[in-house]
Order: sequence, then C-alpha cells, then structure tokens
Amino acid sequence: MRFVSTKEAPEAIGPYSQAVIANGLVYTSGQIALMPDGTMETRGIEYQTKQVMKNLYYVLKEAKTGFEHVIKTTIYLADMNDFEKVNEIYAHYFGDHKPARSTVAVKTLPKNALIEIECIAFADQIVDFG
Repeated sequence: MRFVSTKEAPEAIGPYSQAVIANGLVYTSGQIALMPDGTMETRGIEYQTKQVMKNLYYVLKEAKTGFEHVIKTTIYLADMNDFEKVNEIYAHYFGDHKPARSTVAVKTLPKNALIEIECIAFADQIVDFG
C-alpha cells in the first residue's frame, strides 16, 4: 500500500490521505471545492465542480494516472437540481471515456460544499521519463 500526497491539491482536512494505491488501483478520497491553499471556492456549482475536477486531476497525476484510467466515480450533490450542470463539466474532463458512476443526493457536505467526487482508477499507468 502506498499513500498519495500532492501540494497541487488541498491537504486532507481530517485523518485521511488524498489517495491510497493498493493492488494496482488508486482510491481517491472525496474531493470538495477546496483550493490548494485551503480556501473554499464559493462561486456556485459550476466553479465548485471545476475545482473538484482539478483536485482529482492532480491527485491522479501524483499516482501516475489520469481520467482516462478511472474505472468508477461517486458524486455527492447537495442539490440534485445541479445534476445537469455537473454532467456537462464532468463530461468535459472525461471526454469519450465513461467510467461507471453513482450520483447521490446528500443533506450536507464538509464545509457546506455543493459537490464532492471520489474515484477509483488504475494506478501507475503513465510512465514518467523526467
């Protein structure tokens, strides 16, 4: 087991890791719209979703993988009325790749976030020649 940590995404706000790699898979912790400096993006669901996807991008990058290797995501929404807006932004990041996904409406999220996303991906798929 290997723990993943990058300064390009916000530090964990509790006793957990940004991600863990085990048996060839990377399991990310749920990402909310915190910026790397720890401040919260508060300008609405579109901006929060983009920040969440950026956070996931950098966590996956640190695990030497990317969105094209994601096999499952879970999205938690504070308001299911945001589903369509989230889908548009999510689709932009995944393109033609369509991992399995669950979307769940929740009462509240940490720091009153509007969205949280976690994912499972194949780890160590990108070779770093640098």
